[in-house]
Amino acid sequence: MSKDFFTAVKDRRTYYGISKEAVASDERIRELVEEAVKHTPSSFNSQSARVVVLLGEQHDKLWNLTKETLRKIVPAENFAPTEEKMNAFGNGYGTVLFFEDQSVVKGLQEKFAAYKDNFPVWSEQSSGMLQFVVWTALETEGFGASLQHYNPLINEEVQQTWNLPSEWKLIAQMPFGKPTAQPGEKQFQPIEERVKFFA
Repeated sequence: MSKDFFTAVKDRRTYYGISKEAVASDERIRELVEEAVKHTPSSFNSQSARVVVLLGEQHDKLWNLTKETLRKIVPAENFAPTEEKMNAFGNGYGTVLFFEDQSVVKGLQEKFAAYKDNFPVWSEQSSGMLQFVVWTALETEGFGASLQHYNPLINEEVQQTWNLPSEWKLIAQMPFGKPTAQPGEKQFQPIEERVKFFA
């Protein structure tokens, strides 16, 4: 399935209702993610992005551990909505985990001291671009996805469970699957209040 660029941008939405039904092969998912990581820009061409894709039982494991982590924090009498949300994410086909390698960021801070304070910010900006590229790419294949942030609550357990380097900082989680419900109508603020154009 191919779409022109702005059609793909417009069609990308947040889907909370997703299922485990495959709409593209695992190899196709790998290809999309690898191409996104390879071609998304980064400050000073740092290429600091790191990505983990969890499918099947590994995906289920992530949302179970997230649910149990939150169970320790959220009062029992208020936990039902949280559990429902975790189960909904777990109902998906897979999850993309986005990380930034802090050893790369620190190396740039040491090498270019004048920009030291900016490198962590630029790193997260690059991660945001990568998240958007992956999200849009999954959408063009027929998957629905959403962007979640249960970091730093789950950082340590994620690193231990999948034996990931401690320098990898978890930035976001993207559960995806076949859409089972359509998103609501998108609301837009007046564009003239958001864009100034001078010629």
